[in-house]
Amino acid sequence: MQRRLALPLLAAVLAACGTVPPGPRQPVEGRLTSDAASDVAVHALGLVGTPYRYGGNTPDGGFDCSGLIGYVYRHGITPVQAPRTVAQLAGWGAEVDRGALRTGDLVVFGARATHAGIYVGEGRFVHAPSTGGTVRLDRLDGPHWSRQQVAFRRP
Repeated sequence: MQRRLALPLLAAVLAACGTVPPGPRQPVEGRLTSDAASDVAVHALGLVGTPYRYGGNTPDGGFDCSGLIGYVYRHGITPVQAPRTVAQLAGWGAEVDRGALRTGDLVVFGARATHAGIYVGEGRFVHAPSTGGTVRLDRLDGPHWSRQQVAFRRP
């Protein structure tokens, strides 16, 4: 009788030995060096004031949010082809915790990814927000954006 109980107990102990307890996430490596990521942020900041245009992806024609991101990444010191839609950007690269953000990371808003921008440091991001507006610099802790669901991605 004891032998019958010992086998399931032994199996459970051995199975538990193969699991790893949850702990802090490992640092996320991206495609860009920290210098290239900083270049992305500087380039994005240089486009502040460019008119918003739905479907736009050039400084001359204007930008929507994903067009801005694609343009900045394509024209950086280390060109990277970014996805064209916000829905695709939401799955691009690796997820990053807020505490591990660095310049050049993506900021993606909404449970269904409805808007995105480029993190430029000190709690700020550059984005192309809406029709009639321009590319601008905003704060993640601002009145509107702090109430939005947000995820961070490192391309």
